[in-house]
Amino acid sequence: MKYRVGCPESVSQNTKSRGWIRSRRRRMEATPPRCLFLLFLFTCKLSPDVAAEIQESSDASSAPQEPVRLTGVPAAMEFIAAAEVAVIGFFQDLEIPAVPVFHGVVQKFQDVSFGISTDPEVLAHYNITENTISLFRLVDNEQLNLESEDIENIDDTRLSRFIEINSLHFVTEYNPVTVIGLFNSMVQIHLLLMMDKASPEYEESLHRYHKAAKLFQGKENFNTFKVTILNYMTCSMILFILVDSGVKENGKMISFFKLKKSELPALAIYRTLDEEWDTLHVTEVSIEGVQNFCDGFLKGKRLVSVRLQGRQVECSSFLCLYYSY
Repeated sequence: MKYRVGCPESVSQNTKSRGWIRSRRRRMEATPPRCLFLLFLFTCKLSPDVAAEIQESSDASSAPQEPVRLTGVPAAMEFIAAAEVAVIGFFQDLEIPAVPVFHGVVQKFQDVSFGISTDPEVLAHYNITENTISLFRLVDNEQLNLESEDIENIDDTRLSRFIEINSLHFVTEYNPVTVIGLFNSMVQIHLLLMMDKASPEYEESLHRYHKAAKLFQGKENFNTFKVTILNYMTCSMILFILVDSGVKENGKMISFFKLKKSELPALAIYRTLDEEWDTLHVTEVSIEGVQNFCDGFLKGKRLVSVRLQGRQVECSSFLCLYYSY
């Protein structure tokens, strides 16, 4: 299943960016993995038990949830702005088979906001010209569209997969499903908190990590690189990722950054543009500590020597050949 990528802006802005969107899709489909870190993200898999736990969590529903009826452009804009991830069914015809499928998946995703609109003004505002299901992500200001040809034969499994893959939040846990959305995100700096979810400090640490993530919503670093993507200044400049060090299969991710389990919890930051990275052992996850580490990296400060990073890339290069088949 293919889907289109856009920015949740006005119709005129979307129209201007259509050519860029189409060209970006072609590049994404034709380009091999662009760096070792993303290669690790894309190839490291979790155990079947963990994958099953993810699915159970997705299927669980604590209370009935119905999509919000969106009438008027202000209501739609407010709805999207208030949710980390929002999925909206833009339908010209409520009698098509995709509508009951859309209603059916709502109960599966308690951390996603669902809306539905048939308002011609709302559809025009988001440059919708046919029946479309759109996923809006606040973390990187993305709008991903399943358009008419994609939803003609849509079913529960395909729509659920589309939402699972692309639901990136302020803090996204690394797992076999979210890795695809992380891999395809245009945000070029990734911060990883490597920590055992079974530790007593986990809940409070995650709470602080989430608060720190919000501080980087809309930040841009002009000292290291220029962002040329339309309206990208409103996006988060760092993707915050949680890696559960208690999962055996995540050991590859930890070893990539030359870390040992005895050095965890730790933060690791990586920039895909030039494959620069750095790590920081933390005895306690604090908002200030995370912010200072990120700001230092954005300003070019490194705690790990360049020589050590060079050896890491050299030692891991054979994996690129191994996983390229």
